[in-house]
Parts: sequence; C-alpha cells; structure tokens
Amino acid sequence: MVRGTIARRKRYVAVEVLFDEDGHMLPMAIRWDDERRFVVDEVRDARRAASLKTGGDGMRYTVRIGSKVTYLFFEDPRWFVEERIAEMP
Repeated sequence: MVRGTIARRKRYVAVEVLFDEDGHMLPMAIRWDDERRFVVDEVRDARRAASLKTGGDGMRYTVRIGSKVTYLFFEDPRWFVEERIAEMP
C-alpha cells in the first residue's frame, strides 16, 4: 500500500512539441520511457522559473493533462517533470 509522496525527483521525458511561426514551443504530449503517451490538453502558463522541488531551472510550462494540472520544464536541451517518490509502508 502506498501512503503518500515523500519526495520528488527530476524525471527526464520525451516531449512532442509544436513550434509556432514565431518560434515559440508549445508542448503537445509527454512520452514516458515505457511508451505511455500523455496528451497535453491545455498550456495554462509558460515562464522562466526554477523547480523548487527538484532543482534546476528553465522554461516552466503549467499544463493540464486530463483533470490534472502539473509543471513541465524545458531545461535546454532536455525536458523534465517532477516525479513523485512514493512512501512505502
């Protein structure tokens, strides 16, 4: 049984990106290394910011995937998410 989150770590991921005519990046989907694909339904915000939970900084995208809102970071040249590390019983 998993009780909760005790920490977070950087999890580097593949991201499908659309570039607009001005060269801005728009993340469209996140691909996990086990081939799962999560479609980004909405990008709510994009700004330069640090990851306070895992360290590092770059462009922070606030994205909605289904009903969940999370951060996706572009730390040139790689993308990462703040992966939860579960507490074990």
